[in-house]
Amino acid sequence: MTVHRRLAGAACLLAVSLLTAGCGLSAELDRESDPDRRPDTTPARTPSAPAVDTLTPGPAYGLPGRPTRSPAPDTTACPASGLRLEPGPVEAAMGLRAMTVRLTNCGKESYAFGGYPVLTALDEDRAPLVDVEVRKGPGEITGVPDPGAHPVRLARGESATSSLVWRNTVTDPTTTAVNAPYLRVAPTEGAPAAVLTVDGGLDLGNTGRIGTTAWKKADKAE
Repeated sequence: MTVHRRLAGAACLLAVSLLTAGCGLSAELDRESDPDRRPDTTPARTPSAPAVDTLTPGPAYGLPGRPTRSPAPDTTACPASGLRLEPGPVEAAMGLRAMTVRLTNCGKESYAFGGYPVLTALDEDRAPLVDVEVRKGPGEITGVPDPGAHPVRLARGESATSSLVWRNTVTDPTTTAVNAPYLRVAPTEGAPAAVLTVDGGLDLGNTGRIGTTAWKKADKAE
């Protein structure tokens, strides 16, 4: 009986240790990619209370003192073109930046197109930055796979994606680093464009280059 209890206790300890190791796997991968980084000594943050809907005071008429909910912005509205463009988060690693742009056909008809998106970096006033060059293909910036230009047809509700890459390298300290907070994107030349807000901005350093992959149809799981 004592042996069985010891075995059961050991099994419990092993299960706990595996769970603990799983929690630190992400941090270990980060250390592996950057061995010189110091370990994070910041104490664990106490979980905060769950977020609640913002409430605004009700109008003077009606039930006194009863709050009304502020309407949430509609992020799924379909433009008149029937094409919705959305930016993804910016991924950063060792000076390299990457972002996915998603094009969704929210219209009533299928949409046939292909090739590379048409991009224009914009400043704070949404004016074009003339010193930024857009390259078809990411090869001069990084080795992100590019499917190349090919026909794409989107039925209603289907999406396509394109990956944008750039570097924030500053090689000349006498120049001003470029950071474009906005990006105008059109699916193809002459198609309706949308102005997207880039998470953290397009911090191009003084490289002045953005590389883009061709549009490819997104899997339903993406």
